[in-house]
Amino acid sequence: MEQLLNNKSPLELSRNANDIKGLDELRRAAQSGDGKALDEAAKQFEAIFVQMMLKSMRKAQDVMADKDSPFNSEQVKFYRDMHDTQIASDLASNGSIGLAEIIVRQLGKVGDDYMPAGALRNDGNLSSINRNAIASTQKAQEDVLGKQPIKTFQSFKTAAFEDAQSFIEQLYPAAQQAAEQLGLDPKALLAQAAIETGWGKHMIHNTSGQNSHNLFGIKADRRWQGDRALVNTIEFEQGVAATKKAPFRMYDSFAESMQDYVGFVKQNPRYEEAVKQSQSTEQYFSELQKAGYATDPDYASKVISVFEGEQFKRFSAQQLGTPSDAGGIQ
Repeated sequence: MEQLLNNKSPLELSRNANDIKGLDELRRAAQSGDGKALDEAAKQFEAIFVQMMLKSMRKAQDVMADKDSPFNSEQVKFYRDMHDTQIASDLASNGSIGLAEIIVRQLGKVGDDYMPAGALRNDGNLSSINRNAIASTQKAQEDVLGKQPIKTFQSFKTAAFEDAQSFIEQLYPAAQQAAEQLGLDPKALLAQAAIETGWGKHMIHNTSGQNSHNLFGIKADRRWQGDRALVNTIEFEQGVAATKKAPFRMYDSFAESMQDYVGFVKQNPRYEEAVKQSQSTEQYFSELQKAGYATDPDYASKVISVFEGEQFKRFSAQQLGTPSDAGGIQ
């Protein structure tokens, strides 16, 4: 046994969890710049991690243990914990888990796939780790499409209109052109856009402040070849609302958003029945919801409620130059 210990280096002796001298050797080696010290320190860290797991397992076992058993005494637990500590050190030295290897690669800057410690991950988005793969994908897209690669922006929602009235007035001309292609009332399109954006109070913008102009909450699937805005959205799963992060299409203008909506609905077979019912606003949105346009079970009724609401009554009265049902335009 003594001969076996003599054959080990001072750093290897530090793996003995109860050898204080070995740990001191590790500390001095690290201070002197010994490259092997990082490897041993990483194994020590992995050993601590494994020891914590074993300790948690032992605690769970102790709850069910027989308190009167001689194998459940404090003395037995003391030596058992010492044994677990040494097992953890041995497992780490054998590379059984691999955590030490990752630590060495990270702190030692080994290879091209390490991420600097100062790098920050935004909202838990881990895709930035594999930058080489992302660059290769963008290069392939550029070669195939013959244009600039698709860009995905971290985004947030903020207001783009002062109020509901300005929302309607500014978007109505573009809505007229788009709705004509669907045979739909322009105000129906604006009502849907109002539901999707909260009357323009929750428009998607990227971190540079650029407006996505996405009025209808259309996501950027694999068919979309333009820029994308990554933002939190509420989805309903079995009737329960949940927040998820998803990419949405970005447009250069609201008119472009309107026209893309028309193409999105008309070219998608699943919305064929909705397009057939476009002469009836209520039937159109009912069929749109049935086809899965939105996960909100009350989506169609919400849009119809806005469509028949006071804001559009006032706007219609203003167009005709007559008082509204509520006693005139305020």
